Amino acid sequence: MVKLSKRMREAQKIFDQGEIFSLEQAIENVEKFPKVKFDETVELHLSLNINPKSSDQIVRGTVVLPNGLGKDVRVAVFCKGELEFKAKDAGADLVGSAELIDKVSKGFLGFDVVIAAPDMMRDLSKLGKVLGPRGLMPTPKAGTVTTDIERAVKEVKAGKIEFKSDKQAGIHVGVGKRSFSKEKLIENTKHLIDAINHSKPTAVKGHLIKTASVTTTMGPGLRVAL
Repeated sequence: MVKLSKRMREAQKIFDQGEIFSLEQAIENVEKFPKVKFDETVELHLSLNINPKSSDQIVRGTVVLPNGLGKDVRVAVFCKGELEFKAKDAGADLVGSAELIDKVSKGFLGFDVVIAAPDMMRDLSKLGKVLGPRGLMPTPKAGTVTTDIERAVKEVKAGKIEFKSDKQAGIHVGVGKRSFSKEKLIENTKHLIDAINHSKPTAVKGHLIKTASVTTTMGPGLRVAL
């Protein structure tokens, strides 16, 4: 039997583990959890009504959260020529081509999101084994392979995130920081849920989302009725 920490036991006293909350109630309870020494991420965890082994039932997309994620997202852009100046002007943290690829191939991973110009993808394929397992490989579907580098960087900096169903038919995404107001967390979460529902594959019948829960980095999960 797993031994719960004192903080986790205190958190679980706040609610009935078998209870299902409205989104508003869940966020209110999250705010009552015992605090830790850092600003925890508030997370949304979904179980989907899909067959994760079927390629036509993968749920994937992007959304710009209206209130951002509450953290400074470090963006690396792989491009050449004039696009380098546009990337830097847009606020990219790292910009380059061959030299940056070489740096990453040697283990450097000081970034959270990768954006690339289409003509860089052949060279960037060398980093597949480095970026792929970390979910950092840019793709056209996520809008991270584009000629509109300036727009892509600004959207990511403003709170654009990618969501994708995993092998267990789940989606797990941060929706903001615990320091956010209740209103901002609710708005971000609703915006994300709407985007996920709009990404429902045509092969899926009935409701896309089976179960949902809200939690914090170090907190217990609260079941949510959507």
